[in-house]
Amino acid sequence: MPKTRPLAVALAGALCLATAACGGSSSGTEDESSAAAGPHKGYPVTLDNCGVKQRFTEAPKRVVVMNGASVAEVSTLLALGLGDRIVANQQTYGSSEVPGRAAEIKELPTGGVKQNDAFDIPREAMLGLRPDLVLSTTAYGFEAKNGFATRDQLADVGARSYISPQGCDQDTSKMTVADSYRLLRDMGKVFQVEDRAEKLVKASEKHIAEISGKVDGEKKPEVMVLFSNMAMGGNDFSSVVAKGIYNDILAKAGGSNAFASASKSSFADLSKEKVAAADVDALVVIGYNDPHADTYAKKLLKEFPQWQAAKDKKYAVLSDSMYLGPSNDLAVERIARMLHPDAL
Repeated sequence: MPKTRPLAVALAGALCLATAACGGSSSGTEDESSAAAGPHKGYPVTLDNCGVKQRFTEAPKRVVVMNGASVAEVSTLLALGLGDRIVANQQTYGSSEVPGRAAEIKELPTGGVKQNDAFDIPREAMLGLRPDLVLSTTAYGFEAKNGFATRDQLADVGARSYISPQGCDQDTSKMTVADSYRLLRDMGKVFQVEDRAEKLVKASEKHIAEISGKVDGEKKPEVMVLFSNMAMGGNDFSSVVAKGIYNDILAKAGGSNAFASASKSSFADLSKEKVAAADVDALVVIGYNDPHADTYAKKLLKEFPQWQAAKDKKYAVLSDSMYLGPSNDLAVERIARMLHPDAL
């Protein structure tokens, strides 16, 4: 049975989250070391973010990235060459499909923050960081009841705030790969690196189109997607993916979610009996800060030998590419190669 992670982290995770050698992949960081254009060129820029207008008169210089059990925001900034703008980052995944990305994240400053009981930056610490832009995966990160600085409080000290796509109402069940592109484009606009953002989006779209074209018409295997060694509910399998960006990635890779109808929200809380009775042709395990995700995947296949996935030893272990973020094309390729090796 997966071990229980702190509830706040599990909830935040529920609300979020191949090789890079293929030509046209969107995974790499741009070579330019200077991220933004001149301090005022192209400004002002205004975004309507979750019903709150955010006006920028120059590129942010002191960016704080909240935890949110995600790496979507920090990976997006790094992919755009904006790492030097981050003064405090709380996001980490421990691994990445993008070579060097996990190490790059680890090297970022944390601001010396002591996280609160909600496993993120408390109000006073946030204000003490003197940010000019704060990024949160969902609206959860700006709620006073959670011990966080609100968007109004941040505005009072001159800081802009941004909630990532599908995070406004904290329901990510409708999230798709297009939301990853929206995040890239929004940050491109804010920092006036729109050409760079569009280049990454187009590369990802092209990469995914090439993969999807090769598996089009193939039978779509039933895939179980879940987080390794994580509990979000009371049953044996409470971190099973039901809806969200994961399903869009599966569809583009020529597969379908075996548990898509198990819940109306992003995750299903399932008994061992229900999992055992399902037809599972392949397994995708997402390792959220878990170095033993591969071992967990093999254990599952051994536990359910009746699955076709177990008979064929068909599984993949992924990390940040399955989340909102700039490298979804890598997940599409990796899963497609597992499901349809002859087509690719």
